[in-house]
Order: sequence, then C-alpha cells, then structure tokens
Amino acid sequence: MAPPHPANPPPPLEGKLRRIAMMTSGGDAPGMNAAIRAVVRMALEKGCEAYCIYEGYEGLVQGGSFIRKFDWEQVRGWLSEGGTLIGTARCMAFYERPGRLTAAKNMVLNGIDALIICGGDGSLTGADKFRAEWPSLIKELVDTKQLTAEQIEPFKHLNIVGLVGSIDNDMSGTDATIGCFSALGRICELVDYIEATASSHSRAFVIEVMGRHCGWLALMAGVATGADFVFIPEKPRAENWREEMCSIHRKIGKRKTIVIVAEGAADQDGNKISPEMIKDLLADKDGLALDTRITTLGHVQRGGSACAYDRQLATLQGVEAVNAVLDATPETPTPFIAINENKITRKPLVQAVLDTKEVSKAIEARDFDRAMKLRDTEFSDMYNSYMTTTATQLNQSMKLPSRRHMRIAIIHVGAPAGGVNAATRAAVAYCFTRGHTPIAIHNGFAGLARHHDDQPVGAVREFDWLEVDGWASKGGSEIGMNRETPGESGMEHIASLFAKYKFDGLFIIGGFEAFQSLSQLRQAQEKYSSLCIPMTLLPATISNNVPGTEYSIGSDTCLNELVRYCDTIKQSASASRRRVFVIETQGGRSGYVATLAGLAVGAVAVYTPEEGISIAMLAADIAHLKKAFQQDSGQSRAGRLILINEKASKVYNAKLIADMIREEAHERFESRDSIPGHVQQGGTPSPMDRTRAVRLAIKCIEHLENYEDRSDATILKDPQTCTVIGIKGASVVFSPMKEVEEKETDWPNRRPKDEFWVELKHIVDILSGRPEVPRPESSLKGWKAKDRKRGLI
Repeated sequence: MAPPHPANPPPPLEGKLRRIAMMTSGGDAPGMNAAIRAVVRMALEKGCEAYCIYEGYEGLVQGGSFIRKFDWEQVRGWLSEGGTLIGTARCMAFYERPGRLTAAKNMVLNGIDALIICGGDGSLTGADKFRAEWPSLIKELVDTKQLTAEQIEPFKHLNIVGLVGSIDNDMSGTDATIGCFSALGRICELVDYIEATASSHSRAFVIEVMGRHCGWLALMAGVATGADFVFIPEKPRAENWREEMCSIHRKIGKRKTIVIVAEGAADQDGNKISPEMIKDLLADKDGLALDTRITTLGHVQRGGSACAYDRQLATLQGVEAVNAVLDATPETPTPFIAINENKITRKPLVQAVLDTKEVSKAIEARDFDRAMKLRDTEFSDMYNSYMTTTATQLNQSMKLPSRRHMRIAIIHVGAPAGGVNAATRAAVAYCFTRGHTPIAIHNGFAGLARHHDDQPVGAVREFDWLEVDGWASKGGSEIGMNRETPGESGMEHIASLFAKYKFDGLFIIGGFEAFQSLSQLRQAQEKYSSLCIPMTLLPATISNNVPGTEYSIGSDTCLNELVRYCDTIKQSASASRRRVFVIETQGGRSGYVATLAGLAVGAVAVYTPEEGISIAMLAADIAHLKKAFQQDSGQSRAGRLILINEKASKVYNAKLIADMIREEAHERFESRDSIPGHVQQGGTPSPMDRTRAVRLAIKCIEHLENYEDRSDATILKDPQTCTVIGIKGASVVFSPMKEVEEKETDWPNRRPKDEFWVELKHIVDILSGRPEVPRPESSLKGWKAKDRKRGLI
C-alpha cells in the first residue's frame, strides 16, 4: 500500500521556478531514460525541483510513493539503459473525470505545477485534456472540501509540455520521435542477417515490422536495406501488385527477394495484406515457386539501448521541454517538442495530434494521396526515392528523352564513411531509371590520374546494376577513396581526362578533401572547357566538418560506434567503482564527434580544438573529479568518461591527461586512456546514414539534370551549377560553392566558420555537472559564460 499523501503541499517556489514532474506514458521507446535524465538535471540546473511519476498516469492517480522527488545522482547511468526506468502503464481510471480529479489532487499535494510527458499521441492528448480541465478540477476539489482555497492558490494553472516517444514515428509535425531510429537500427540489423541467408539459399523472405497506422519503419528499412518490395498503410501498391511482383522478380538475375511489410499494410480496397498472403504468392508452384520464409520481428524492435541519435534527440528535447515550461504562461497553447531536419522546435500539441489522426482517417477513406501529403516532406522524399531506386530499368515511363541523357561521373574523395556506398547505389539506380549513364571513377582523383587504358580493370568504367544492388548496407567505399585533390594530381591532366571520357556531370561524395577538390575544379572552369559541367558534392565524413551543411553522411555511423565503445568502457569503469577513462576521438580539427558523443554518453568533460586545453582547465577538472569521487558513496554506475578530440591540443593528449589524473588522485581512484581509432569509421552504416544518403544522392542527380544546356557560358554564369548539398536548420539546400568557399569556410582549420553544434557543449557540461572552468586563451572569440548560454536548445 502506498504511504499517505502529505497533509499540505510544500510552499511554492519563488518567481518562475517550478516543481517539474516527468512522466513516461503509453508504450516504451529507447531514449526515454535519456529524456528523463535531461529533464531532471536541467530542472535542477534552473533552480527548480524535479519529480518523477512512476507507472505513467496510473502513478499520477495512485499518488503516494509513485510520485518521487529526484536528485542529481538518481539519474546517473540512465543514458545507456533501454525502456523506461520509471515505468509506464495504461490507466483506465484517468480516462474518466474522477480519475483525473484524483490526479489533480495528488499534484497539488506534492506542490507540482508543471508536467513533462513523454509518450505517444494518445498519452499527449490526455495530457492536453487534463490541462484544459485543470481550473474546473481545482474548483471541484475546493467545492468538495478535499482541498482548501489556500492550498490551491499557487496551483491555479498547470503547464504541460509533450515529448513524443514512439518507435513508429507516427506524430505529425516532427521528422523523428524518440526511439524510432533505435528501432529502425534493430530492424536493419536483422534484415541484413536475413539477406545473407536469403542470398546463400536463393530464397525469398517476407519480414513483418511494427507500424499499425504508420509505415515509417517499413519504408525506411526498405530504403536502408535495398528491399525488393515494401508494403505500407499510407501508399498501397498498384492494383496489379501481384502481377508486378511476379513479373519483376529476378528479371535481372537476383538470387534473393526481400519483402518488408508493415503490420497495418493493406491494398487499395482496404483489405489487409498479410505476410502469409505474400508468401503464398511467391511460393505458388504455378508462379515463381520460390522457397519463401516469413519472419515477424515483434517486440525485439523496441528493445535494447538507444542509439546515439535517440540519446541526443531525447536529451536536447528534454532540455528544451524544461525551457518551454519556464517560458509558458496560462495562455500558452500546450506545446510538444519537435525536430525538423536538424532544428529543435516547439509546436502546438493539439494541431499535431489532429494532423496525426487525419492520416489514419485518410487511410481509412482510401484517400492515399492525402495521407502522403499529411506525412512530412522527408517521408514523401523517401517513398519517391525508394520507388525510383527499385524501378531501375523496368519503369520506362520515367526515362528522359535521349537528348537529355547525361554521362555522370561518380567519384569518392577523402576517407571512408558509412553511407558512401548507399549514396552511390541510389545515384546509379536513379541514373538507370532516367536513362543516364553512371560512370565509376576508381580510387579518387589519384586513380583517375594514374590509370592506363591497358589495365585489366579501368579506373573509369560504366556501372553495372547488379554490381551495386547489394551496396546499401556495405561500409567503406566499393570503388575506393583517396585524399588526393585534382590540383595535386595535375589539373591540366584531369581536365584532359574529363574531355576524353566526355563527362556531362560530376557527382562527388566525400569529406573536406572532396570539398577542396570541388573548389579547385570550379576555379579551373574558366581555363578548361571540359570542366564546364554541372558538379555537386554530397558531404560524407565522420568528422562532420564540411562547410555548407550541418550533417555529413557517415557522422551518425561514427557516433553509434563511438557510443557503443564508450558504453563498454564505462561498464569497466563502473565495475571497478573508482575509475576514469580518457578516450581519444577522431574528428580532425572539428570537435563535433567528441561533443555529440559526450552528449550521448554523459561525459564529465569534452575537450575540442575549437576551445583548446589549458593547464588551468585541466586542474579545475581534476579538482572536480577528486571532489566527485570523495562524495561518491561507492554505489554502481560510478565510472566516469572524459572525451578528447585528437587535435584538441598539441601537448595534452589522452595518455598525458590520464597520467596527470592518476598522479593527482593519489590512489583514491584510477585513470586509464583508450583510443578507439579507426573503429569509429564503423563497419555496417547506420540506418540514418543509409536513408539520408539515398535521399540526398537522388536530389544531387536531380540537380545535375537541371542543366540540360551544358554550354560553357551557362556553367560559368550560374553559381548553382557547382554546389554542395546540405542540411541547414530545417531545410535541405544546395549552396553555391563560390559562396560557401568565401563566406562559410575556415580553410586553415578545415571546418565551417560557424559550427552549429558549438552551443551544445554547454549542455554537455550542464548535464554532466561540470563546474565552470577556466577557458584557454585560444578559445573561440566571445566564449564567455554569459555568451555560452546564448542559443541553448
């Protein structure tokens, strides 16, 4: 039995400060614990009191021990935990007014006047209704003498903020919900395993994934794994899908067939399409007679630790939720925290829920065009990308007139990054679909410059579809990457080879060397006519340091690998109770990887090239560690991590810092250094890198197609003929290279001048409890304590 409620609520906090309660409701999703941690610690940082409500709305109705005050240490180690550690449960009592009346009473008795809820659209709808009823609920509690007028005086208004936790990613108005990319990662991992056995035995596999009313998981898994067929609720396949499946299958010599079905998939008449139905079709002896198996992934999709992106998303949204609570007035509509492309935003909750329900209504009414329009832009882009890359050489209606066909060269420049092969596969597929000739340049500009026509395998050759069809999940670069730029290879020689092979367009995939290469080619266009062709760059580097974009292909894969590595190291640090690990990250002269990994693993400190390292900073951090271990009671999860970028300092490296900590610890705790090195480049690319690679690569080839008039004058005059594609804030944009070179690039440090993530470093410090430390003289201009809080997400 729960202990009795307090007789009176605690006195209200002064000013705008709140007692903020955090609750998870509905289903569980990986990343919810990261959101709880962020809300608790940010609330405490702002001077508020933090509470957690156990078992969702059930705990709110039950009260007593289900509503608990939290302190800083209680959420240590929660970032790497799956599910939700404060529990979630369905509560029928809250659906009725008496249940909500009891919940309101419990909140007043605990002095809580703000509620942050992480759940699906049903849970958030209930929260908004609770807020709307709040004044009448409070009045009823006084009228029935359950509370006095004095008790409810400070609690006449309730502030509520929603965070969307759902693996289905079914909430309108946001590109991603907490947990969706972790679930997608689980699906892609399992489909990759299934593909191997399907190819070995020349089998077909029908894989059912979650998604009763939303096909996001099925669609993205189809894009990321290169599945042959995808069935989703929003866009049923054509009426003749059975004939289409039979006619397309293995026409071009494939050994396997992978079909991904969302659990809510139906045909155009609203009839459910089940995995068994598809299996029967593929295995029909009078048809394809394929050895076909069904795999239902089930709840394995929800389990496990959150991926790096979900931890970051949940953390940043949790921080923004606390800020939204403190900014709210009684007139402010209930917001939920969304993300669009790369920008965290607040949006009206009621409208998002209505839009979400409209999708289901459109599907039920079989108005599928409307259902697709109600999904976000990325969903539609991904669907079109998927259909384009699977219609290769089969959908003749998508081919352009022969006069518009182009010879498009594809080259990889720089170091390997996850998603490069997926981007290449998508570009090649799109070229074949439109009638273009995709041409592979092997081993970058060095391979192009040094090849000989009499070599068995030329450095320049046309792609074959069967060759690239299996590249969706491959890491590294199948055509080879090289850091050499055309200027180093000899621009005149490179220009002569462009003329020899009659390139009509150039698609470059790579990191800062690729950016540098495109800059050199652009500047040489006035001198060499053969270089007067449309060119575009898709940034791909684990360092995420290419100007013109806030996201580079490969950076998500790197962060996932680094987070897994750090989780394992932290387990060792925690097991020994009193150990610090100093981990060196890659990233060149950009601290992006170190900072975002620090956000995802809860690093005590992060050292970056942008800020630098000083002896005073190290002394302050060591003093903080000594104090932390002195106060530590020896409980679990006591291990601590420090992340240092490989170029953060010319003097202080991971080993030296670990040695300094060990020396100053005087055997009261230990320290070790660890260098993951090229492990960070990753093996299998992450689903985010795969899907974004496909989407952006197709946009790049579409952009090149715009320049049918490939005269020298047109190319030299129009700055959009030489571009870098990128995500900036809430948009995908093509930025002219000339403008990016001159205005956005810090050439000596090989990074953008304005790095959007720099402000996030302050959040890492806040949530890890790092005190204010002395900043090196080499820090970014204007880096002061008051400035660092500017732009907190």
